[in-house]
Amino acid sequence: MQIGKIIGTAVSTKKDEKLEGLRLQIVEYIEPSGKSTGSHVVAVDSVGAGVGEVVLVACGSSARLTETSKEKPVDAIIMAIVDELAGEGSVYYKNY
Repeated sequence: MQIGKIIGTAVSTKKDEKLEGLRLQIVEYIEPSGKSTGSHVVAVDSVGAGVGEVVLVACGSSARLTETSKEKPVDAIIMAIVDELAGEGSVYYKNY
C-alpha cells in the first residue's frame, strides 16, 4: 500500500462496462510527512473519500481483491481513509 492525497476526480462518460458506477480519483503519492513524491495515479474509490483527504492505495493484483474491484480492470484502488500518520514520536498528519 502507498500513502496518497486525493487532488481531484477523473470523469469518464465512456468506459468499460465493468467500471460503470465506480468513482475515479486522482491521487498524488506523498511521504508520511505530507511531502509529494511527484507521482500520481488514477484510482477507483471504494471508501467514499473526498478531495484533500489522505488515503491508502493498493496497486497491481492486490487492487483487485476488494468487493468493489473483484474481476474488474482495476490497477489501483483507494481502500482506506487515513485518520492519523505518526512515527518516531511525531504526528505527521491528523484528520480528527
